[in-house]
Amino acid sequence: MRFLHTADLHLGQIMYQYYDRVDEHDHFFAQLKEWCSAHHPDALLVSGDVFDIQQPSAAVKAYFNSRFVELHRLFPEMAIVVTAGNHDSASRIEADSEVWGMAGVTLVGYGPASDALEHDDGWQERFVVELPTGFIVALPFMSSHRPAVVQSLLDYVEQCNVDGLPVVLMGHQAVGGSDYTGHSDIGNLRMLTGDEMGKGYDYLALGHIHRPQTLNHDLADEYSGHSSYPSGIMRYSGSALHVSCDEQYPHSVSLVDIDRHNGNIELQRLTINELRHFYLLPDIDKDAAQSAEEIYSLIDDFCATKGSGYIRLRIDSKTALPADFIQTVYDKLESTSNEVRFNPKTIWENGTEEDIEEKKPDFEVAELQQMTNPLEFVRKIIDQYPELNIDELESDFAEIEAEMQKGEMEK
Repeated sequence: MRFLHTADLHLGQIMYQYYDRVDEHDHFFAQLKEWCSAHHPDALLVSGDVFDIQQPSAAVKAYFNSRFVELHRLFPEMAIVVTAGNHDSASRIEADSEVWGMAGVTLVGYGPASDALEHDDGWQERFVVELPTGFIVALPFMSSHRPAVVQSLLDYVEQCNVDGLPVVLMGHQAVGGSDYTGHSDIGNLRMLTGDEMGKGYDYLALGHIHRPQTLNHDLADEYSGHSSYPSGIMRYSGSALHVSCDEQYPHSVSLVDIDRHNGNIELQRLTINELRHFYLLPDIDKDAAQSAEEIYSLIDDFCATKGSGYIRLRIDSKTALPADFIQTVYDKLESTSNEVRFNPKTIWENGTEEDIEEKKPDFEVAELQQMTNPLEFVRKIIDQYPELNIDELESDFAEIEAEMQKGEMEK
């Protein structure tokens, strides 16, 4: 059995609330098509977090449809199995499953019911994809993990698997022993043990952790390209794109060959050539910047030499920056047509916790998104614009609000 394993596509992601990543996903799917063409896999497995948010726009849904329809048309003999992750809406994934099933594509949004073990109605069939070369147990993210249910599915496959074909289990979970470097939300999910994922699979195709890795094996071996393992390994394929600036490691798609159930696993890491990489200015092996002029010079040089990528600044905490510093950075990048993209969350270095705390912005992006009163934002930044008269602004806004209310009453 041969298959490609990927996960955490995060379609529709907007980086730093400003930059869409459609062309980066286009670049990824182009490579995925090349690998499907070159290696002729029996199946393509996508282990969760297909979308970045649970309510993706119509455009993002259309993008998903176009890319996977194209894959199916180009490789009609290749099974495609997609499961929901914690970023996905299980109901939205499930709603499209019957339509996709007509094309031989399996979408699984909901996990088994909590009382599944009490029923003998063939519920297991919904989660088992039987191929001529092996079995796939397709499980989505489950907020309340039920190891007995997972084991029941593996036992069901064991009974069906009279020819000793390979068995693959899909899951979107945080499993203990994994390296979750770059993951800021890992504390929101329960960390499962390996035993809780059941027994009887040859390969556990995991999603959720973005760093490619084979659990309980040396990470130093992760980028060697090819490895052989005995049956029963757990692997994160890693995310399709660098989802945050903290993911400073290569990302890949896993190409897996399994000769038989309880047999040998041959794993190839197909390194993804990211369209845009993440960079620190200055580089981590240099001292943090100590003036605005130094930073401006670094940005100008980056735009002239690399011309593409995401940049994040490292600044000495004792550095005094002008009030229009952030705006000046954006102005410098405007000529690159969004090829050079700015992470406004600065890394402050070489200071006490109190020094660094003083450098933090008055509000974060998430807080800005919750603001409903424009004046609230103005009050936050008024010190940067001494020419503004807050009293006059408040009076003007009050007059506008009164006119709007009057208009509503007259309708």
